[in-house]
Amino acid sequence: MTKWSQGFFNTTRELPSDAELMSHQLLIKGGYIKKLSQGIFTYGNLALRALGKIESVIRKELEALSCQEILMPMVQPKKIWEASGRWNIPELQKLTHKNSSEACLGATHEEVICDYVKNDLKSYKSLPFSLFQVQSKFRDEIRPRYGLMRGREFIMKDAYSFDQTQEEAFESYEKFKQAYVQIFTKLGLDFRVVKADSGNIGGNLSEEFQLLADVGEDQLLISDQGDYAANVEICPCLEEPTEAEFSAGELEEFATPDIKSIESLAQFLSVDTKLLVKTLFFESINKDGTQKTFAVLMRGLDEVNPVKLKNKLGLNEVPRLMEASEVFKLTGTTPGSCGPQALDLEVFADQNLKNFKSMIVGANKDGFHVRNLTPGRDFKIKSFDDFRKAVAGLPSPDGKGVLQEIKGIEVGHIFYLGQKYSESLGVKFQNAEGKMQAVEMGCYGIGVGRTLQAAIEQNHDKNGICWPKNISPFDVHICLLDPKSEELQGYLSTLSAELEAQGLSVFVDDRDERPGVKFKDADLLGFSLRVNLGQRGFDQGEIDFVCRQTGEKKSCSVKELSSELFKSYQDLN
Repeated sequence: MTKWSQGFFNTTRELPSDAELMSHQLLIKGGYIKKLSQGIFTYGNLALRALGKIESVIRKELEALSCQEILMPMVQPKKIWEASGRWNIPELQKLTHKNSSEACLGATHEEVICDYVKNDLKSYKSLPFSLFQVQSKFRDEIRPRYGLMRGREFIMKDAYSFDQTQEEAFESYEKFKQAYVQIFTKLGLDFRVVKADSGNIGGNLSEEFQLLADVGEDQLLISDQGDYAANVEICPCLEEPTEAEFSAGELEEFATPDIKSIESLAQFLSVDTKLLVKTLFFESINKDGTQKTFAVLMRGLDEVNPVKLKNKLGLNEVPRLMEASEVFKLTGTTPGSCGPQALDLEVFADQNLKNFKSMIVGANKDGFHVRNLTPGRDFKIKSFDDFRKAVAGLPSPDGKGVLQEIKGIEVGHIFYLGQKYSESLGVKFQNAEGKMQAVEMGCYGIGVGRTLQAAIEQNHDKNGICWPKNISPFDVHICLLDPKSEELQGYLSTLSAELEAQGLSVFVDDRDERPGVKFKDADLLGFSLRVNLGQRGFDQGEIDFVCRQTGEKKSCSVKELSSELFKSYQDLN
C-alpha cells in the first residue's frame, strides 16, 4: 500500500505552452513527468511504475525467446562510429574528453553491440543468440516536441540477433516480430504492423509497430479489403502508364505568361494535368560521399516521394528539394518554367511516364514552355522507376481493394540488417567449412517512453487518463474520504493486505482534502479501479467503486469488497 501523504505526488492545473497533445498535457497535469529542458524530462514515481510494467511485459516476451539482457554504455567512442560510417549522421550529440579524444552519446547501439560480441564469437557453434537492453538514449533532435513522443533523451528497449545464414536471420526476425505482437497485445493497445523504411539504421527489410491515433505523426496506408499496411514513405504504387496524346513533332516554344503551376498550365492548354510533366530538382549525397544534383520528372497530378528517391537511387540520405534561388542558378529560370532539356545533370522519370512519346514542359525561360519535347531525341532519361507518393484511393499493392489513410505513432521498429555492421566492424565467425564469415544481424527497438504516452493518447477522456490495466501504475486507487477515522484506517489496512495478497497494487489518497478534489485527481491519474471509502458507506455496510476504463459504478458489501474488486480487475482489458 502506497499512501499519498507519505510520498511525493503532485497534480497541477497549469500547463506549459508547448503541451499540444492531450497525452502530453495529462502527463504534466498528473505529475507523471516534469520538463527539465527542451526534449528532456524527469520521470516521477507514477511514470516510473508504468514504465516498469511496460518493461516487465517486454522482458517476459523476450526472455521466452532466450534473449539475454545486458546493459551497454551511454558514452561511445568515435572510432566505432567511424568504422560503421555513421559518425557524421546529424542526430549524434558529440563530446570531447579531457585527453581530446572524441565520443558521442548513444543514439543507438549497433556499433557497441558489435564491439561487445566480436572477440568472443569464435565458431558457428556459438550461434544463434540474441541480446537486449533497456536504456536511455540521446538524439539531438532539431525540434523536440510533443513530450515523450519526440524528445532528445528517451528510454528505449533495443535487441540484436546474431545468426549464421540469411535464412536463419529471417527466422529470428519473424520470432521477434511475433514477440512484439504479443507485447503490444498484452499492453492492451490498438496497433498495426506496417512495412517501413530502414532509414539510417540500414538493411533491406523493416517493419514498424504503429499505435493508431488521430494525432500520430506517421501517415499510414492500409488496404480496405486485405491485410496490406505500409508507411506512406515506402508504400509502392502500381504502374499505370499514361498514354500521352502528343505527337513527337518538332520542338516548339510557346508563350505562357504568368503561368507558374501545373494546374494553371492545364487550364491554359485545356488538357488533363496527368498529361503534363513537371520537372523537380533535388540535391543529395551519394554512398561515396560525393554530392549529387539531379532532376525527376513526374506527371502533373502526382507528388514525388523523396524516401523512394533515396532507396531507388542508392543515395546516402533523403534528397532535398532545391529552393527557387538554387533552381534559378541551375536553369536560368524559376521552378514553374523548368524542363529537363539542355541541362548537364541526370534525369530520372516516374514509371507512369513510360508511354509519353513527347512532353510539354517548361522552356527554362520565364513565361515560356515547349511542346513536343521527345525523350531520347531532346534529352536522356537515366531510368524509370516508382518515385510517386502513394495516396488514399490508389489500388492496394497486394491487389486487394484500395488504400485508405490512417495516422499512427511509431512505438516499435524491427530491422533485418544482414551484414551491414558485421562486415564493417569485424564481427565474424568460423563456419562449418572452416572459413571466416560475417555474422547475419537483426535489430529490434521499442520506444518505452513513447509507448507510455501513446497509450494515453489512445486511452483518455475529458477527465484524464484511462490506463489499460497492464500499464496502470497502481491497480486500485482508494479515495479515503475520512482519513481521521481510526475505524476506516483499520479496515483500510485489512483491505489493502487482501488485495495485495491477490496480486493487486494499492494507492491510497489519504490527504485532508474534499471528496471532489480526490475524485477529480483519481480520474486524472487514471488507475484501473477507484474505491470511494467513506464513513457513511462503511457504516451502512456498502462501498462504491468505479471502473476507470468504462466509467461503470458498482456497490458491494464491506465484506465482499476485496473479492469484487479482484473480479472486476480480471474483467478489464
